Amino acid sequence: MDPRTFLRVEGLAALTIALSGYFTLNGPIWMLIVLGLAPDLSMIGYLVGPRLGSLTYNVVHTYTLPLALGSIGYWGDIRLALLVALIWIGHIGVDRFVGYGLKFETGFKDTHLSTQPAPIDRFTQSDQ
Repeated sequence: MDPRTFLRVEGLAALTIALSGYFTLNGPIWMLIVLGLAPDLSMIGYLVGPRLGSLTYNVVHTYTLPLALGSIGYWGDIRLALLVALIWIGHIGVDRFVGYGLKFETGFKDTHLSTQPAPIDRFTQSDQ
């Protein structure tokens, strides 16, 4: 099986678990709607350029920060932090499931889930 398929299935699993946890904790629908796309605000970095854009996008679209926030929420008994973390994890899961991956500096559509073309020019150009 293609590794990208595994990453998409993983995204669906993360989404399912995050939503199950969110609704088990009786999270309000309005918060899910309002914060559901909030991680995409990280794309504002692309206004400066692809290097900063890919950095801001990737930092916000990995599981590290929401898992840390969720841990703080769980161990500190802070329900709001736990709910926000679950929404955030669900967002990342949706992105992975539909094929949006972490970005390379070469462009927004150049992701770890897309097929990367080989840099043929580098191999065919002679040193001058």
